[in-house]
Amino acid sequence: MGVSRVIIIKAENLWAANGAADAAVVARMYARGFALLTGERDDAGAVASLFRPGDRLGIKVNTIGGKAISTGPDVSLPLAQWLSRNGLQEKNVFIWDRTARELGEAGYRTSAARGGVKVFGTDTAGVGYESELVSHLGVGSLFSKVQTEFATASISLAILKDHGLAGVTAGMKNYFGAIHNPNKYHDSHCDPFVAEVFDTPPVKSKHRLSVLDALVVQFHKGPAYHARWAAKFGGLVFSLDPVAADCVGWTIIERLRAAAGLPTLAGEGRAPAYLATAAKMGLGRADPAAIETVEETIS
Repeated sequence: MGVSRVIIIKAENLWAANGAADAAVVARMYARGFALLTGERDDAGAVASLFRPGDRLGIKVNTIGGKAISTGPDVSLPLAQWLSRNGLQEKNVFIWDRTARELGEAGYRTSAARGGVKVFGTDTAGVGYESELVSHLGVGSLFSKVQTEFATASISLAILKDHGLAGVTAGMKNYFGAIHNPNKYHDSHCDPFVAEVFDTPPVKSKHRLSVLDALVVQFHKGPAYHARWAAKFGGLVFSLDPVAADCVGWTIIERLRAAAGLPTLAGEGRAPAYLATAAKMGLGRADPAAIETVEETIS
């Protein structure tokens, strides 16, 4: 059995004068990350290896942390635009999260323009949640129609953060933002619920790729923003294996914690147990020996 590949791309000259990430640099990070992940020689080939030309692609971001610690437009819009230049139809690419308010507080301008990349929340008129409950294992939730009806394919583009209950919140837990009752699933360090929500048909059947926004990482006292414990790691993490992606995200958090003289998450009694559960469910690999991590810095 082969290993799961995880790519970490960092970049020189990433930060613009206004403190945001430079969109052109971020686009180059995506191009390199997709190339190393898929093995394709050109951008269009990389996109075609993961998506059909007619796919309606939902890019699920995480904006609950406000402008300071969310997946911002300086990260998601370059991805949407790069995908649109390389095989997907721009009108079929949309960036979304739970509410228009949270998107706005994270710096987005919501838009439902017919011809361009759309940005909207589940609470937008004409969207909403399904009326039928999805019951799966220990989960019973109403799913956003974005995930069930609008999207034929999904990317989880989640900011990487420490989480006081789950230990780590990243690509898998990002789909808590696709259900109406995520508050129900935070007991027992969110285990097994992160894995079980991901395993539901609306998520598992459409998820194509995890990209972790590790440009700024909240490595302690998360998921809310605390400047003292937030670091400019300056990376994007790519994987086709959602479990491996989050495991590598966990190692990044541990690197930053160690550098700050903090104990491990396990030492604080909150290692992300849901990752081992997800691996046992066959959702991906959590064993470091089964994960190949490639880290590169582009100029």
